[in-house]
Amino acid sequence: MADVDAHGCPVIQSDIDHKILIPWSSAMNEVKADTNPDPNTTSAVVNGPRLADVVAQQLEAMLAAGNYDGVKTLLEPVQPVDIAEAIGNLPLILQALAFRLLGKNEAIEVYEYLEPSVQQSLLDRLRSGEVLELVEEMSPDDRVQLFDELPAKVVRRLLAELSPAERRVTAQLLGYEAETAGRLMTTEFIDLKEFHSAAQALTIVRRQASDTETIYSLYVTDRERHLTGILSLRDLVTADPEDRIGDVMTRDVVSVRTDTDQEEVARAIQRYDFLALPVVDLEKRLVGIVTVDDVIDVIEQEATRDIYAAGAVQAGDEDDYFQSNLFVVARRRVVWLSLLVLANGLTTQVIAMNDAVLKQVVLLAAFIPLLIGTGGNVGAQSSTVVIRGLSTQRIQALGVTKAVFREAIAGALLGLLMLLVVVPFAWWRGEGPLVGAAVGISLLAITTLAATAGAALPLLFDRMGLDPALMSAPFITTATDVAGVLIYLRTASWLLGQMQGQAM
Repeated sequence: MADVDAHGCPVIQSDIDHKILIPWSSAMNEVKADTNPDPNTTSAVVNGPRLADVVAQQLEAMLAAGNYDGVKTLLEPVQPVDIAEAIGNLPLILQALAFRLLGKNEAIEVYEYLEPSVQQSLLDRLRSGEVLELVEEMSPDDRVQLFDELPAKVVRRLLAELSPAERRVTAQLLGYEAETAGRLMTTEFIDLKEFHSAAQALTIVRRQASDTETIYSLYVTDRERHLTGILSLRDLVTADPEDRIGDVMTRDVVSVRTDTDQEEVARAIQRYDFLALPVVDLEKRLVGIVTVDDVIDVIEQEATRDIYAAGAVQAGDEDDYFQSNLFVVARRRVVWLSLLVLANGLTTQVIAMNDAVLKQVVLLAAFIPLLIGTGGNVGAQSSTVVIRGLSTQRIQALGVTKAVFREAIAGALLGLLMLLVVVPFAWWRGEGPLVGAAVGISLLAITTLAATAGAALPLLFDRMGLDPALMSAPFITTATDVAGVLIYLRTASWLLGQMQGQAM
């Protein structure tokens, strides 16, 4: 049975700690009968992601019925991130209508959570005055992220219409290189001075809190805005009101520069468990902060790119991949697939060059798929482990040489273990030692080589400054296919020659 409050209002369980009360009596009862959802389903407790789906269904029904007051009542207690997802699930014609029913402050917060494609659609459908007000009130980092998705002509127009202060901040952030701390940071933070008392600092925090990204980390700067210390809100609240900030702050501050790669920023926040990380320029002046919510987006973005690279899919706008048309999807995949097809052509050439041994012992061909498949799998396993180790920086602790040697030994051990199963079977099928010996020797050599290549190639790419994820399963598999077939057929040819020489 559904949870209800003291007034009989159904309760929807959010993905946060408290429950959201939806006053259906004032909103849903006004919806026409043909669009009114089943009360047995709308009153159910909804957990996590399902909340946005339920809200979207009820929102669409209310908008279709013209019940705009009901929409406002429905959305009032819902979290902005869920409202954004619900609006994104609506038909295009209803998205702008639903967005206009939000209050000003709520609309700005909801807009920052919308998908880029929905943001652009709303910009096209809203009036110019509404668009300007929306963009003006966005936080600088979210505004820059939006501008990165918009056509250059639209960005220039919006920049020209911003207030001088917001235009200056936005232009500053856009001036930094993409995917760096400078491009990721926000300039909305609280900085204090060492001569401030704790009481004065609390007054400053109260006054600026509504205009800053976070108040839990407070930064201390000198007259030239050089970063000299950091102070948590906990330390400030528990300090004596007369204490100087310089006496209670921490002087050993972890910071990053504006040109630091966003992955390094994410690692620093993860390593030190920070909610925010200060960003300084070349002269050590505090220019912004990167917050943990932006870092989570970076981690997801980088993980998506690595997964795409591991599958030999050309990197693009990862967020809209499943909304892209099939021609775009095919174009992103065909480049790498074409390269792999050309590389696999070498395997065909190797087989053609060693056709003499296959003509004498046709059964040798039956074990080619087994050998190259095993080599590809071992190489893919090694490359996956190494690429992940590079991503988490665990490889650095072990050392490059030791990492490659470790994988080579692991490949040899795997080859020996598989010999116990494969060689007896090959001996039996070949009705003699030739096929069994060729398969056994080749299997050991291929697994060792595949594991070594799977570890060494990503490390080589990393040393060259390239993305190690490019040396992922498809490329390792293709390389071991060529090398494996060559090793197998050459080994079989040599064994056949030895056996024929003994027979004579």
